[in-house]
Order: sequence, then structure tokens, then C-alpha cells
Amino acid sequence: MYIPKFLEKDDVIGVTAPSAGYTEQVDLTKLESAKFNLAEKGYKVIETDNVRKCEKGRSSTGRTRAEEFLSLMDDETVKYIVSASGGDFLMEMLEYLDYEKIKSNPKWIQGYSDNTGLIYPITTICDMATVYSGNIGDYGMSLWHEGVKNNLKLLEGRGIIQHEFDLFENEYVKKITGYEGYNLTDKVEYEYISTNKAENFSGRLLGGCLDVLIMLCGTKYDKTVEFVRKYREDGIIWYLESFDLSAARLQCALWQLKEAGWFEGAKGFLFGRPCFFMEEYETDFNEAVKTALDSLGLPIITGCDIGHRPPRMTMINGLRTKVKFDGKHLEMRYTELDGK
Repeated sequence: MYIPKFLEKDDVIGVTAPSAGYTEQVDLTKLESAKFNLAEKGYKVIETDNVRKCEKGRSSTGRTRAEEFLSLMDDETVKYIVSASGGDFLMEMLEYLDYEKIKSNPKWIQGYSDNTGLIYPITTICDMATVYSGNIGDYGMSLWHEGVKNNLKLLEGRGIIQHEFDLFENEYVKKITGYEGYNLTDKVEYEYISTNKAENFSGRLLGGCLDVLIMLCGTKYDKTVEFVRKYREDGIIWYLESFDLSAARLQCALWQLKEAGWFEGAKGFLFGRPCFFMEEYETDFNEAVKTALDSLGLPIITGCDIGHRPPRMTMINGLRTKVKFDGKHLEMRYTELDGK
């Protein structure tokens, strides 16, 4: 597993738009604020030409998005690449990526939602650690949430232990200034929904947004089975979250990945809070997940701080991870960061 070099002061952070870009003033303000806040931490931020563009949900053509991303990979001063935004059409850039070039110059690549389509193939094809956490706008809030602080600490190589947060954003409130933090209103509640309630489990972390993963499954960019078999000795801890899968679609998606061999050698599952979810057949989210996966006999935890409903833990694809959960409180640490 290629683990990029941890960040040091004066390193350069590159922002690009593999999916949608920014055109609304509030988003542009968040971007400028993020650049200022990261400069205060000792980092210089640069951006590709497509970050401040968006037409029909795309910052630019698939080829252009790939070229601008690869320009940051080529830039020896850039040590950390963060996506501007999510969206729907990132997959259009995949055919234009040079995976050998990416592998030859490992650096941290981060985003969430549609950016699963970039970071997941990079981990499974290039055997390189990538980051599922906030896009650049999270760094733009005036007062950083603990999850944002933890994100940067981990990429600086500080082996902190992540815990569940107290409150989460259950209702999206339109940002007005661009400097706002999360709208934290509801109590965070993790829970075991599985028959197996093992207090400790470990493995290599892997996952992302289910809506995107099922699109990748079975394509030429799907090297999941090869990846999980390579690391069969460690096993995989899967973290998954959904944007707008219904109860039926969620069960079908998990069935698809299971039958495709993705969960071979799995050690456990962490599920983030769904962004939009519709109950069907009198089935809620937890029952849908349990119905699909409990037969595997593995621990399954839901309600986790992952993905679309912040705050967000920093999920690093590919790293060895230990999870401890007593039914209420969770600890997650990356053993390869211990002592750094």
C-alpha cells in the first residue's frame, strides 16, 4: 500500500473540480475563506482553471477534468489534492486518467459523495491510500468543527483516535455568508444492528458513497476483488453511506456488491447516516441493511459520522484500522499512524 507523505508546513494544497465546480457567490466565498484559513495553518492553496466553472452539472469536459487533476499530480510541490464539490458526472473523466502516473507520485487525494468515483478506483487500482472526508468548502467555515481539525491532523501524520461526535446536521440550511459551520441539531447515535456485536474488529478501511460504488461495480475500473484478495490476511472494514437510495434500492445495492465478491474476507461494516432515504415495504434504513448483510455474521454499526450529513470522520481508504465499539461509544484509529 502506497501511503503518501504526510503534510508539512509550506506544502502546497491543490483544489480541482472532478465533478461540479463553483459559480454561486456563497461557494466562492467558502473557497476564498478555505484558502485563507489553510494559509493561516502554513499551507499555500492553488486551484485548477475549472474550479470556478459549472455548466450542466460539470466543471468542464471529462477529458479536461482528468487533465487538470493530472496537472496537480505532476506538480511536485502539491502534496494534497482536495475536490471542490460533488455532483453526478465524475465518471466521465475516468477513461482519461493515467493510473501509472498517479501510482508513481503518491499524494493525498480527498473528497466525498461523487468523488468516490475518483478516490475509490485510485485506492483499488493504484494501491494508494486516499481520503473520504470533506471537500474544500469544509475548510472555509470561520470556526472549524472538531472533525475538520481532525482531518488536517491526520494528514499531518498525527495518529489521533477518532470518536463519535455529539450532534449532527439533520436538516440542511442554505448558507448565506459562506463562513457558516454545520447546522448541528440532532443527537448522534451509533448502534449495532447485527447479530454479531463484537466489541473490537480490525482490517483495512475501504468504501464510499453506495450510489457511486454500484455504478463502478462490474466496469473496467472495478478492481475490488483483486484488492480484497491481496489484503485477505488483514481483511476489509467497509464504510458505506448513501445519498438517495430507498429501502429497496439499498438492499439491492448491497446484494449486488455481495454477489460481485466485494465482501469476501470482510471484517465489519460502518454505515453513515443516509442523506435522503425513503422507507418502502415497511422497512427502515437499519432493517434494510440488516436484511441485506446480517447473514455474513459480521458486526454492522449504523448512524456513523460518515458522508453527507456532517460532521464527518476522516476515512482513509487502504489503511489498517482498529474499531472499538461498546454499543454506544466508538473509537477508530489507524494503526499505521501510531507513533508518528
